[in-house]
Amino acid sequence: MPVAVLTLEVRIENAHSLKDRRQVVRSLKEKLRNGFNISVAEMDEAVTWQSATIGAAAISGSRDYLSGLMKQVEDAAVRITNDLGAQVADAWWEFLEE
Repeated sequence: MPVAVLTLEVRIENAHSLKDRRQVVRSLKEKLRNGFNISVAEMDEAVTWQSATIGAAAISGSRDYLSGLMKQVEDAAVRITNDLGAQVADAWWEFLEE
């Protein structure tokens, strides 16, 4: 059964503290989870205030469905981060299968 994994590199230029960073990351994760019913997690430690790596995953019997879903999630992440004063610097997704 295919699993799609999306990785988002987020730049948070306006973050002046760890609290600012956490607010953006938490909001992005919650909005993606609630909007798409997918698993979302922060994938790195809070090394810098201005960046974060977010991972999203979904599972389905249909690769076509997952492809469309990951494109929608990526588009939504770009909109959400822009609204939060951040930006998606890079994004990529792949299928994981066993």
